[in-house]
Amino acid sequence: MSALEASFCRSRPWRLLARRMVPWAIQGLPLAGNVLEIGGGSGAMAGAIARAHPQVHLTTTDADPAMVKAAQRLLTRLPTAQARQADATRLPFNDQSFDIVLSFLMLHHVIEWERAVTEAARVLRPGGSFVGYDLLASRMASLVHVADRSAHRLIEPATFEPVLEQAGLGPLRIRVSFGGRVLRFIARKPDTVQDDPGNDKHAPAWKNHG
Repeated sequence: MSALEASFCRSRPWRLLARRMVPWAIQGLPLAGNVLEIGGGSGAMAGAIARAHPQVHLTTTDADPAMVKAAQRLLTRLPTAQARQADATRLPFNDQSFDIVLSFLMLHHVIEWERAVTEAARVLRPGGSFVGYDLLASRMASLVHVADRSAHRLIEPATFEPVLEQAGLGPLRIRVSFGGRVLRFIARKPDTVQDDPGNDKHAPAWKNHG
């Protein structure tokens, strides 16, 4: 993440925007139990979630110590939320520790984002969900990231679902928005290892634009 992006992520406008972004990002999925956010930055989304869903026990993580400190300050008065430093490709949590893993606009900042998806699947409990949104590869997204000189690897549209399935996750809702530039997703870890992630019987898979 560039210095410009980091500054915006710590700003009040982003915190206000996060309150509106959360419902759009989670696509109506009920949040409950132990929830992990990877690459949570300054904690804006985590704060919005903790306020709107006080029943959730939320852990937000980021690789940048400065971001973690900012998140800790923001979450001070929210007893059900905490911030920890963690690399999304090597999460310091046991297998099957969380009911939901959230990823909001951070995978494209992870060069090996496939490893982050695999780690999200590892720490999910059977029946748990991996939820979030991210940038797809486009000329506009590439130009923005070249201009601000931030490390990135944008997601090619055809690559995401195979990565989910390879990690053992069944894609439930895949939606492409903003003219093909943004991907929203909900993927589910099967209840048992015998289940086929590509044939989830509990909810239909679909792909929408919007």
